[in-house]
Amino acid sequence: MKLGYAILGIFLTGLVAGCERGSTESTAPDVAGHDPAHPPIDCPLAKAGVDASHLRPFEDVEKYIAFLERADRAVWQKPDEVVAALKLQGTETVFDLGAGSGYFSFRLARALPSGKVIAADTEPEMVRHLHHKILGDGLSNMEAALIQPGDPGIPEDADLVFVCDVLHHVTDRPTWLGKLVSEMKPGARLVLIEFKEGDLPEGPPESVKITRAQLVELVTRAGLALTTERVELLPYQTFLVFRKPG
Repeated sequence: MKLGYAILGIFLTGLVAGCERGSTESTAPDVAGHDPAHPPIDCPLAKAGVDASHLRPFEDVEKYIAFLERADRAVWQKPDEVVAALKLQGTETVFDLGAGSGYFSFRLARALPSGKVIAADTEPEMVRHLHHKILGDGLSNMEAALIQPGDPGIPEDADLVFVCDVLHHVTDRPTWLGKLVSEMKPGARLVLIEFKEGDLPEGPPESVKITRAQLVELVTRAGLALTTERVELLPYQTFLVFRKPG
């Protein structure tokens, strides 16, 4: 949906840092329905020291979230099938890099009853949305994290790094991927999903797409080995799984 990517461009160019809520020193509910008996997760933006006064209103951000979460996306994105294809044991730590609205994050959390999902994004508004939804849903196996554009910020205990429709937004891909791989622990997996070439009804402009061959070259040069490819799974996207040796 080309209009959707125009909306994305407008959204990304206008964002600034911040967080509406403070730290968890207060026992008052963070959102309606939150149980005070269970302390809320530390606000990831407050921990990063961002200024609450500069966030866009929820109403402005909700338009973009609605685009990401639209019902017809599931027809071609196949989120449940994608999560199933990861063959998770349920105990892993999964790092959803560029999580956005949490389209995959919350589905991953359901697949990890004894594990954890870290939903990370560079956009403070998305992190705010994730944080509030995590609290509102009462999830104990998921947290939101604010990361910097130049540093993926992979935690040392991450078993799987999930990157969907993110890499084509990265300017210096070799450097960014090199940092990502250096932060992964030996044996960890990287799942990379990107839009295929061609005139497709969904996806970014052709000028920013990355070919399958380029994806494989970029990631293998960074130090990972390609282990799995699900050619048949997604109609508009390439699905690749890499592993860090060790």
